[in-house]
Amino acid sequence: MTLRNDTPQPTGTPDLMPVLSRGKHRSPKKGACFMELASFLAGEPWSDHPRCTHPLLASLARDINDHVGDHARGSLAPLIPSVIGLNDKDPRLDAWIAREAALAALPVCSSERQGVAAVGLMRCERMLNGLEGRPKQHLEPRTQAALDEVPHARDWARGFTAIGWGSPSSFAKRSAPAIVHSAVSGIAAAAVPSPEDLLVGLLRRTIELCDDWMQHRTPAVDPAAWRAIGTLTRGS
Repeated sequence: MTLRNDTPQPTGTPDLMPVLSRGKHRSPKKGACFMELASFLAGEPWSDHPRCTHPLLASLARDINDHVGDHARGSLAPLIPSVIGLNDKDPRLDAWIAREAALAALPVCSSERQGVAAVGLMRCERMLNGLEGRPKQHLEPRTQAALDEVPHARDWARGFTAIGWGSPSSFAKRSAPAIVHSAVSGIAAAAVPSPEDLLVGLLRRTIELCDDWMQHRTPAVDPAAWRAIGTLTRGS
């Protein structure tokens, strides 16, 4: 991955952080979301769907960027370099990422949404079981424990276990993004003290897990690139 720097050096936290905004933008002068800034720092064309990041992780970042307020969104900015180059073709990644989102949503979202989160969680497990050669009804301990905490949602979701779950490609294209979006919106609307903190924590934790899954090392970003994008997004 080629970043916007000639001699990469560790940067720490830049002096001038970029300002993140909701939605899609034509240029940094019009605003910038999390993934658009990642595209800039990676040296790619300006886009909220850059090649440098796994599509589902990018979807999670976009959803969280758009579901938090300005203060919480500011705390996302230091995470941007960590998604650059974080991409891989392993088909399990979509199920792993979607599972983290569903696990985060299940205990806090409203009862109306818990059944959907439980179905999504079971769907992730079923996909992983098929990819890793386990019995289709197997549940990882974390998933089993989370479902047992919400027995009504768990039992309701079991009614969908007879439905076919589709291929890994259809799961990646349709099911996984839907699970992530439902989880993020469910957390954002949850009647808990700090839903935005939960969302920021979800993105941070998922990035850390993706680092392990992909054996990835966050690249250094040129401080001049940080300053440039910080200035542009602040309209200076």
